[in-house]
Amino acid sequence: MSPLPLPPVAAPYQLPFHYGALHNIGLDYLVDPGPVREVLAEHHPALTAADFAGRALVSLNYQLYFAQYPSGGGITQEIEVNIVAYPTEAAARLPQISYPQYAQGHDQTKLLGIARIHVLCDNPLAIDAGRLLYAEPKYPGSFRAEMPSLNGPSAGTWNIHCHAAELTADGSVQQRDDELFSLAADLNALRPATANNTPITGYGTEPDGRTLAGPMNVYQPYHWYDLTVPAASDRARLTVHDETGALGQDLTRLIGTTAPAGAWTFQSPPVAAHNRPYYLA
Repeated sequence: MSPLPLPPVAAPYQLPFHYGALHNIGLDYLVDPGPVREVLAEHHPALTAADFAGRALVSLNYQLYFAQYPSGGGITQEIEVNIVAYPTEAAARLPQISYPQYAQGHDQTKLLGIARIHVLCDNPLAIDAGRLLYAEPKYPGSFRAEMPSLNGPSAGTWNIHCHAAELTADGSVQQRDDELFSLAADLNALRPATANNTPITGYGTEPDGRTLAGPMNVYQPYHWYDLTVPAASDRARLTVHDETGALGQDLTRLIGTTAPAGAWTFQSPPVAAHNRPYYLA
């Protein structure tokens, strides 16, 4: 077999894309594999859903990130609805691991990746880049987010609200009133494990049916929280506010009332601090 060509990099973008800062929370759900296999086949026919003791894994992934460009900077929020999957033709290469082992990075083949089903984003350039470069099913969304911060009371609480949005005539993203879904996680007093789980392989399927894989490196470890232990009971939840659209239907079909099995977080460390002033006299 001859070597495969690399996917083209559409202008005006260049790769890799470098993040200046990243704040990230994910919730993982071990669910009935039947609906997962059906949805995955609709979106990514070359992939197979990962099997963790008879359960499939659906992962929700919120990101707030900053990027610096020659002309200035930009802030982006997005959230992904993912199915953890692998290329069907590579099944013989997969390691046999449990969900906690996967979440903590034991799969060093990186064949177990995230097959994106929905990606909502509030930055029109990021929407365009995700579609063109990584074949992401990316479309407008808007967010209200509360998260731990050194510039506020110290807490381990995350609240993410995702609203419908649309691209306007001038190319911006405008929020609509209807809330689609929300995530809440209170991770206070829970002891996380350090997870060296990147690069994370993201799978996309182009309109012609060709599948591509795009790895993302995060240069420091994640924190992973086991939400199946008694102390973590009811610490995190997903609420679907609109079950009528494609997104709400998929969340209800795939996850329903299932409790999350794990949460994972990453927050970029500060690079500078402007300190409290003092009087000269």
